[in-house]
Amino acid sequence: MYFYKIIKFFLSLILKIFYRIETKGLDNIPKHGRAVLCSNHLNILDPIVLAIAIPRTISFMAKKELFRNKFLANVLRLLTAFPVDREGSDLSAIRTSLKILQNERVLGIFPEGTRKSKMDLESVKPGIGLISIKAKSPIIPVAIQSNYRLFSKIKIRIGQPIYLNDYYGQKLKTQDYIKISKDILKSIYSLKNS
Repeated sequence: MYFYKIIKFFLSLILKIFYRIETKGLDNIPKHGRAVLCSNHLNILDPIVLAIAIPRTISFMAKKELFRNKFLANVLRLLTAFPVDREGSDLSAIRTSLKILQNERVLGIFPEGTRKSKMDLESVKPGIGLISIKAKSPIIPVAIQSNYRLFSKIKIRIGQPIYLNDYYGQKLKTQDYIKISKDILKSIYSLKNS
């Protein structure tokens, strides 16, 4: 965690030179306890921007391809990120996610699985709903708006927590989890006009 804080401090200094980061809704982030932070994904800098904007440590799910380089893999792990196979159901990533939440930490997920310029409901993964329900964790929707041009503004809008209590203890199918994930994605994109 110390490495995360040190890197966050230095990256914050650097990014604030090149971008104006405007954050609204920070009071929607619980100060303690588990939470699944779900955001749209525009740019490779999104995880860094979110880590800078949000006071709590975020353990991001990151594509496994980033972990092929040993040096980068070690750095990512020190930053509490972990790999996920985006092509199929990755049981190891699900177990890691549940462990993070059981330890009352914040899990970071990009529901669409890759960078998208506009909402793509068909690309959404069922894992968000599955993980949140299994861990009995609130979901924090976050919308990022920016063109990421140098010296431009990056707007971060944090929505109210989404609770899935009604689904606890139910036997759900993959299609149910996909519908839940689509609803979460819609709530993320609805923040863009706030």
